[in-house]
Amino acid sequence: MELNGIFQDWAANAGNPKARLILSLFRVASFFSRIPLPFRWLTYPYILLYRVTVEWILCIELPWRLIVGPGLRLYHGQALVVNDRVVIGKNCILRHSSTIGACRTDLNYSGVVPVIGDDVDIGSNVVVVGNVKIGDGAMIGAGSVVVRDVPPRAVVVGNPAKVIRLLDRECD
Repeated sequence: MELNGIFQDWAANAGNPKARLILSLFRVASFFSRIPLPFRWLTYPYILLYRVTVEWILCIELPWRLIVGPGLRLYHGQALVVNDRVVIGKNCILRHSSTIGACRTDLNYSGVVPVIGDDVDIGSNVVVVGNVKIGDGAMIGAGSVVVRDVPPRAVVVGNPAKVIRLLDRECD
């Protein structure tokens, strides 16, 4: 494993040692999830340590199988819950008390989950559930409930979330 892979979120979380710790532990656990099955059992002590530290003590559910692009930023992080089948693009921001996952599950915990594009900013207390695609550069306002697709570079707020404006490419 390259050190670059473990620290790919380091610069994005400058000045935030908690986020740096969480995301470094996550990147190692994520690497272990891709080890061939016959050898994966060797990584289970680390996975147990990861789950106890990040999920139980720090109260952040970033499952080790989650697919996340580089440059993820965590602001505060408490009460953040992300389903292990969600896909998150690069350079995204996740804030505290947000839930990203399936709107319905069965006994096998199946159900369709969101796909989040690059450079997406998700506010605090946001719920994103179901078969939702969030376009690149979108901003989700605090307290929003997203149950429909969000176009690229859109600002959405409310319950249910509605587009209030589209961001101009030259005037971010």
